[in-house]
Amino acid sequence: MNAAVKWVTFSAIGGIFGIGCTVGPNYRQPRMILPQQFSERATTQPTTQQAAQNAQLADWWQNFHDPQLDALIRQSITSNLDLRAAEARLLQSRAQYGITSAAYYPQVNTTGQYQRRHAGGVEANSFSAGFDASWEVDVWGGIRRGIEAANGDIQAAVEDRRDVLVTLTAEVAQRYIEYRGFQQQIEIARENIRSQVDTLGITRRKYEAGLKGATELDVARAQALVETSESALPALDQGAKQAAHRLAILMGLAPGELLAELAAGKPIPQAQIPEVPLGLPSELLRRRPDVRRAERQLAAATARIGVATADLFPRFSLTGALGLQSSKFSNWVNASSRFWNIGPSVSWPIFDAGRIRSNIRLQNAFEEQALIRYQQTVLTSMGEAEDAIVAYTREQIRRKRIGAAVESNKLAVTRATQLYDAGLTDSLSVLDAQRSLFSAQDQLVQSNRTVSTNLVALYKALGGGWEAIEQQPQQAGATQQGTEQQPGQEKGSAAPRVQ
Repeated sequence: MNAAVKWVTFSAIGGIFGIGCTVGPNYRQPRMILPQQFSERATTQPTTQQAAQNAQLADWWQNFHDPQLDALIRQSITSNLDLRAAEARLLQSRAQYGITSAAYYPQVNTTGQYQRRHAGGVEANSFSAGFDASWEVDVWGGIRRGIEAANGDIQAAVEDRRDVLVTLTAEVAQRYIEYRGFQQQIEIARENIRSQVDTLGITRRKYEAGLKGATELDVARAQALVETSESALPALDQGAKQAAHRLAILMGLAPGELLAELAAGKPIPQAQIPEVPLGLPSELLRRRPDVRRAERQLAAATARIGVATADLFPRFSLTGALGLQSSKFSNWVNASSRFWNIGPSVSWPIFDAGRIRSNIRLQNAFEEQALIRYQQTVLTSMGEAEDAIVAYTREQIRRKRIGAAVESNKLAVTRATQLYDAGLTDSLSVLDAQRSLFSAQDQLVQSNRTVSTNLVALYKALGGGWEAIEQQPQQAGATQQGTEQQPGQEKGSAAPRVQ
């Protein structure tokens, strides 16, 4: 029998044995009952077409129209260490898939050996070379379930990387907005200090000239207001530098490397288009990577129940060998030196002290935990979205009120200064008006910053950011490799492959 016929026979026998079932539960994505809409609205919702045009969720940071923010996000995607770690975990999952899927196919080895033996006063040589093969036939589908679980791990790792992208882009934007907010607070504080210093100078000159309405108490009050305002500068400078430090670390840089680049003052980024395409709550299940990751982890855990269950049944294997063996090197390649063997084998654990069934219960417990984590992740995502909508809408209302207060305080400062110059009021009215204006302006800057950071938090809660990044050519190679099964998609019984 020649080698080709032998291998065909070997494969045919394996195919006969390979006709079997797949033990363990078939995965079905759990159904979650979600509300038809969010309880809050970010704004009056435009039409679907307008929302798609005006506020793209995929690349939401472009809504702020800040080129420096865009550049920082691009740079962080290429150098952030958390993202690089997530990519390493993805490579790890793909490697583990290769290890697991290899068990589905025959294993073939080649051997060669020379021995010289001495026994009973006789010395002899032995030359041998050939191939041996073994194949565990996946009758019960345990190997297929293992491959299914490994594929789920890959998909979970893909979603993990996407979740890191969502978090990273939001963190970069929020730290950048925070830095610009501190810059603007410092600028407003210095403007108010200059105004307060002017008032102090006027009060001191009036007091020194002995004019009515200017006393030593007035001078002391004006001086105290200047000192109090100046005392806020170190804390604001500290906040700005710490925000820059955190931003640099997000981009894989030393903490102080961005200080020079960010030194030029710029306004707080504000979204030009207020509409946010919230969509339906059910869309969070399809868009948010953390929800998709939890669902893929549940699918993998379900498949591992089948892996454990297959151990209850007998294992069927095919083994074979083909080669040459001779006691003389000159006869090694002759037909008489050829040998082959082929045959099936079976093994079935009779007594294992309950190990297999305990392992099945263990995998069922893991699957139950994964289901609970998935349900919790869905509810958490809903809560984050609702909280972000509330925070964004309410802060917009607050900002409007503070803006009106700033205008009123500006008018009060102007009128108090005019009356003071005319000698119709004392300096206390001017100082109180300046103090109120400074406080209102500082609150307005903080509110502007909070509105922008709340908007970023809303985009993050909706799961935006990763689609646009994966569409970029430089990122596609790192993310699109491999078969990415959609959440809830049922797998076939054939062995899946990942390119």
